[in-house]
This record gives sequence, structure tokens and C-alpha cells, in this order.
Amino acid sequence: MNNEPQSEHRWLAKLVGEWEGKGEAEGPAGEGTSTWRSRQSVRAIGELWIQCEASNEMDDGSSPSTMLITLGYDPAQGRYVGNFVGSMMSSQWIYSGSVDAGGRSLTLDTRGPDWSTGELRDYQDIIDIVDDNEHVLRSRMLGDDGQWQQIMQVRYRRVS
Repeated sequence: MNNEPQSEHRWLAKLVGEWEGKGEAEGPAGEGTSTWRSRQSVRAIGELWIQCEASNEMDDGSSPSTMLITLGYDPAQGRYVGNFVGSMMSSQWIYSGSVDAGGRSLTLDTRGPDWSTGELRDYQDIIDIVDDNEHVLRSRMLGDDGQWQQIMQVRYRRVS
């Protein structure tokens, strides 16, 4: 078993730091767009894992939420692995993903419940590294028509 840090672990280390962001999500038909402010703290767990904690405050004054993401790279699988939990839901989301050929975008595949129907669907959380001081987290869901539909996005800027 190889427990030495790989280039993939160093890719994740780019996210370590304190970040502030603005997020938005399109609501169900007729409900408009939700917006929020987000604070993200990403710390290293040794050289092989990172843990992201995000705290969101909705612009409409609704209850704040907290999310935790743990990510690493498993050389045996050749995949990034991890999980996501949030204070606003009872589901745990299990990740498996890869970085694109350009080295800028990590796509994490997962399955979880559709907010409207409760039936399981395919989702992707995507982390796009813009530069050393900015990254974007996007989530999308695979629709019945076989097309990916973006459901939310947060643009983060480094504060330290």
C-alpha cells in the first residue's frame, strides 16, 4: 500500500486555506434564485486528506447551514474519494472522481435523492481551480433527458 503523497494529493492541497464566497441556486419553477454568503475553511489532514467545512448564511434570512467535505486520493483505485454531509439533509454523499486533463477541474461523481421526488439520481460536484486565490464549487444533477442540469454554484476567494 502506497501512503506517500502523490501529485493528486498535492492538487488537493491547493484548496487549503480560508475562503469567502457567494453562492446561488435556481429554485423550483417559479421560485426564483436563492443566494447566500459562504465561509469555507479547508485544512489538511496529514499529507493525504483535506477536510472542508463551509458555513452558509442565506440572503433571505432562512436558517444557516454547515457542510463538511472530506477528500483524498486512493492510488489503489486511481480515483479521488471522499464524502459530503450537510446540516440541512439526512443523506451522506459518497464521492469518487478524477481531475480533467488540464489539471483545473475535479469532478466528483455521487448519487443521492432528488429534492422533489426523493428518488435516487446521479449528481456531480465539481471543483474548478481558477487560480491560487479563487475556486468555484458547482453541483449538477443528471436529468430525465440525460442532460446535466446545474443546481448550484459558489465562487470562493481566498482570505488567508
